[in-house]
Amino acid sequence: MPDRPPSDTPLALELLVHGVAGAAPGELLGDPRTVRVTGDSTAAVFRRTEDADAEAHPERYAGRPVPEAYCWSRLTSGNGARALWLLLLPFMVANLAHWARPATSAADPAPRAVRAYGVLVRVLALSLTVLLIAAACEVALDLLAWQCAGSATCTGSRSWLGFLAPGGGWWAQPGRRLALGALVPAALTGLLWYLSNRTWSAYESQPPPTGAADPDTASDTAPALGRPGFWYGRRLVARLRAAHTAAGLLTVAVAVSVPTARHDRRAGAPVLEALGTATQVLLAAGAVTVAWVVCRRGRTEARPDHRLDRAAVNWLPGSALALFAAVLLHACWSRPGWTSTGRLPGDLAFGVLMLGQGLCVLALAAVARYLHRRAPDPAAALHGLGGPAVAMLGCALGGVMSGGVAQRVADWLDGGATPGMPGAPLPGPPVLLSWQAAVLPPLLLVLALLAGWFAVRGARARGRLAAAVAAEYPGEPPDRARSRRIAGARTAAALTDSAPWFVAAVSGITLLLGAGALAGAWLSGKVPGEAARGTAPPLEAAARAAQDTGSWLIGLGIAAFITWGRRAYRDPAARRTIGILWDVGTFWPRAAHPFAPPCYAERAVPDLTWRMAGWTARTGGRLVISGHSQGSVLAAAAVWQLPPPARRRIALLTYGSPLGRLYGRWFPAYFGSGPLTALHREVDCWRNLWRATDPIGGPVLPAAGKAVDRGPLADPIAYGRSARHPLPAPILGHGDYQADPAFAAERDALLARLDADARPRGPRPAVAGGVPGQRPVVSTGQAEPAAPADPPGTAG
Repeated sequence: MPDRPPSDTPLALELLVHGVAGAAPGELLGDPRTVRVTGDSTAAVFRRTEDADAEAHPERYAGRPVPEAYCWSRLTSGNGARALWLLLLPFMVANLAHWARPATSAADPAPRAVRAYGVLVRVLALSLTVLLIAAACEVALDLLAWQCAGSATCTGSRSWLGFLAPGGGWWAQPGRRLALGALVPAALTGLLWYLSNRTWSAYESQPPPTGAADPDTASDTAPALGRPGFWYGRRLVARLRAAHTAAGLLTVAVAVSVPTARHDRRAGAPVLEALGTATQVLLAAGAVTVAWVVCRRGRTEARPDHRLDRAAVNWLPGSALALFAAVLLHACWSRPGWTSTGRLPGDLAFGVLMLGQGLCVLALAAVARYLHRRAPDPAAALHGLGGPAVAMLGCALGGVMSGGVAQRVADWLDGGATPGMPGAPLPGPPVLLSWQAAVLPPLLLVLALLAGWFAVRGARARGRLAAAVAAEYPGEPPDRARSRRIAGARTAAALTDSAPWFVAAVSGITLLLGAGALAGAWLSGKVPGEAARGTAPPLEAAARAAQDTGSWLIGLGIAAFITWGRRAYRDPAARRTIGILWDVGTFWPRAAHPFAPPCYAERAVPDLTWRMAGWTARTGGRLVISGHSQGSVLAAAAVWQLPPPARRRIALLTYGSPLGRLYGRWFPAYFGSGPLTALHREVDCWRNLWRATDPIGGPVLPAAGKAVDRGPLADPIAYGRSARHPLPAPILGHGDYQADPAFAAERDALLARLDADARPRGPRPAVAGGVPGQRPVVSTGQAEPAAPADPPGTAG
């Protein structure tokens, strides 16, 4: 391509970015004949075949832009291995809690509180890793290697466990059985390390363009998404990955070392007891080191940080692996008189984990509330408590998934008996896990009541809206059924605005029920059915029913989970559905949990930034980046990263955008009114289209009046049949924004403004950030008053 077009007319480019559902290049460009301009099989930029050499012939495109599409759906639904990401759901939710921090002001950034918030979230994330590995230890070490292998009844019907049974040979001793079973959770830790390391090289290692958001000129009060190192998190991910890997190995080592050392103390073996004490001291030192590594350093966003913490990355996992091998060797030493009875000492460990998570969530809520009071944001979800609520959901998911697996394995090993109840051949898992299962039925009952309340409220709102719908279409005869359908679509879309309170209710109820389960397990030491024995008959029946129903519900959930994962592995369409979940949850870098699904934006945002900066510098043309749904979030993030010379040639067109409605509420420190207002000052050529029937998109800057947002657009376009619309017009909701006449009108107006701003003229006043002032946005052919200058936004 030539460096400059051989014409006085600057070339215009429309860069289309699809949303969460993904789209083929031919669908985005409206032509099945497409060619890849740049990129690879994972993410690439496409054009129509006839537009491949557009830069050499700009005269062909007078009055219209060259369309090209950035397709990134394979970043979240590329191959069958992505089905394994379902296992990482609690980690992803915990990582979201880091980014849901309340905003701070430029005058009062509160660095200590911000750091405390980050430390608490990272500690919570570490506890989830320990919980997952502890659950694997419960299954492999306690239920299989200790309880079942030590019982002739259990091994008698399972011949594949015969070599572990008492009298079965070298592996029959409990210490050796524990060492063999420890390989399962250690292999799970290795799998998590492998998945994180594999995606790290493909996502976090994508450098930003040279000159983008110069760190030497970037202000400390600039929005965080405009900082040079925001999308380059390889150092922190590597550091956290090493710490969490070491934590997983140390957890397995502790699960083997504690019962072994306890037997050595009772048996009076001084040499083995001394070795066990030495290993436990080293394990404690390793735990302290892991905690220090996790708490010591957070994200570095001021500049792209290419360094790695070699000591932590290399020595920490290696030392933990060596210590783990030493513990296994110590456990395999011959102890002829040792027999396995009862449970392994895991009740206290799970209880301490659950209590610690609850206290962390409460501390996180206190810090978040403190930050919100210092810089109130009326639009923030739950008055600044969105982050703690999300963290509570992550802990609940981790507890249900880990405890559910243990419950199902125990039910399978016990045959027709109920674990923990009289007559069961095995003691079963820790009683706390049974209490956790028992709180599921009341939790689901409360959720059903909440859903019913929202449904009733929505039905009433639909009735009120239906009476006024026909008046929005002058000259059309009223149609009651048509009005109710339109009102129903708007009412359903409005339920998104109630999501924060639904999440608050779920999180609060989960916290209370979890506290009750912990208290019941510690005070009674029995499963719920046994703890209620001898009380009032209704209470005893309710406790037994809750225990049994909760266990079966967890079993059904685990079965559905596995079925969905297998289907996703084989079926690209199902994998794309799972990809939609990750599109929302994995937009953010892995700042808290390194085993969370990878951040696709750390590949997509540099891709878009490189493309826009390179094309405008090479051709001198104008560019409109056009983003739908999640694509609008990627587009805004990429524009934030552009250097000022390129940003002056860029216009931003968003539609069906969750920037204000979802991201602004849940992530106010990064997409609140302050950062979005700062983006509008730097990219004044910005228009956003939205509909009242869209459950995801909405206005992004209501405070700016009509300077940015245009809507709500009419949906459907026509109320009834007419000569112009002989067939019923569909209710489009979140899709087909490009079919609305407003789309082409706003895109052309943005290109016209870019062309007018590029013409030589007298000096123009500058606004904050050194970006030249621009004229008001044009949406209907008439200039609108410019929005007043707001104080600079901050990312905290």
